[in-house]
Amino acid sequence: MSSSSSSFAIAPVELGLRDVKLVPLALSHEAGLAAAAADGELWKLRVTSVPAPGETRAYIESALKMREEGNRFAFAVTDEATGEVLGSTSYHDILPAVRRVEIGYTWYAKRCQRTHINTTCKLLMLQHAFEQLGCHVVGWRTDNFNFASQAAIERLGAKKDGVIRGHALRRDGTIRDTVMYSLRSGEWPEAKAQLLYLLDKPRG
Repeated sequence: MSSSSSSFAIAPVELGLRDVKLVPLALSHEAGLAAAAADGELWKLRVTSVPAPGETRAYIESALKMREEGNRFAFAVTDEATGEVLGSTSYHDILPAVRRVEIGYTWYAKRCQRTHINTTCKLLMLQHAFEQLGCHVVGWRTDNFNFASQAAIERLGAKKDGVIRGHALRRDGTIRDTVMYSLRSGEWPEAKAQLLYLLDKPRG
């Protein structure tokens, strides 16, 4: 793929593997997204940005505005067979000049946590980023107190770049430190093999 930034763009795309399908987030997902967030009352977690009841439409509208501006592309995570919305994830902080994206704004209904769904989504998004978009680097950022997220990112083979102190506001008004991770294109083959290995393990 050409290294010019002009050829780097995230066009609307659907990504699927086994029983998981990622589709561009749309206003039609409002009810499903609200139901997914309600499973576990995820908006009460101080280290996530899950929409609270009554805020789902604004959450989607914000994501669509960011897509128009070119700095975020949000997906609804769905059950391939039923279309049920299981959560959401995004490419964000898209930097065409250096062919870098980050993966974030990720959350799933409580019943989907600690299942194969997150691994499947990360495989789909990383594969698309490195093999179709031609990314040089894929990054992640997470709250310094979101230890589950940090562990999940590290299981992907990503390297910890460092911590940005006093970086962002949490929903409760406190100021968080942000832990930054990245995976380079040369590290992708090994990370891909590990993700495929994890998906092929028997589910408990």
